[in-house]
Amino acid sequence: MSETMKIPQATAKRLPLYYRFLKNLHSSGKQRVSSAELSEAVKVDSATIRRDFSYFGALGKKGYGYNVNYLLGFFRKTLDQDELTKVALIGVGNLGTAFLNYNFLKNNNTKIALAFDVDSDKVGTKIGDVPVYHLDDLEKHLLEEQISVSILTVPSSVAQPITDRLVKSNVKGILNFTPARLNVPGSIRVHHIDLAVELQSLIYFLKNYPGTDVNEDTAETEK
Repeated sequence: MSETMKIPQATAKRLPLYYRFLKNLHSSGKQRVSSAELSEAVKVDSATIRRDFSYFGALGKKGYGYNVNYLLGFFRKTLDQDELTKVALIGVGNLGTAFLNYNFLKNNNTKIALAFDVDSDKVGTKIGDVPVYHLDDLEKHLLEEQISVSILTVPSSVAQPITDRLVKSNVKGILNFTPARLNVPGSIRVHHIDLAVELQSLIYFLKNYPGTDVNEDTAETEK
């Protein structure tokens, strides 16, 4: 929505983190929270939290902190939590199957609604209550279900051809779990998550920056 488009991307990435913690606070009956408490819980420094919240106006009061119910309602609306987003998963291998069984159970506004593969043993079945269709029928089902977001868990060699088909099917966002760097039009947003690279990066930092008190989320440069 328009509010999130105007704020820095680093701030936008932290909003779901805040929302998840606020849901937990609300469930426990807590009615107010300070930026220091938020900081301890989500591992983001207090100054960054106050700056993030400042983009949305006066969300709290000095000396009082933040009203949990108000913040929860505000971020629910900001993150469109009342609107279900149906997602397609392409590639029902080990990683894809894990996603289908998990299916974002703690996130009520996101659901993998359908999956695609070429394995005849999987096509026509359900995994985690999600129907698996043949990849040949990709465009048909994406259009029928009005899918705008897809998760890509396929071999790298076929990632780009499948992405080209997704673009033609009006998919606007792709969560790419393959090492392939995808070429897409400027209107398509791709988030690349290469687990091998992330693990290698973590090991490098552990070896070369031992004892450094730096959290990746707080060290991220604002864009």
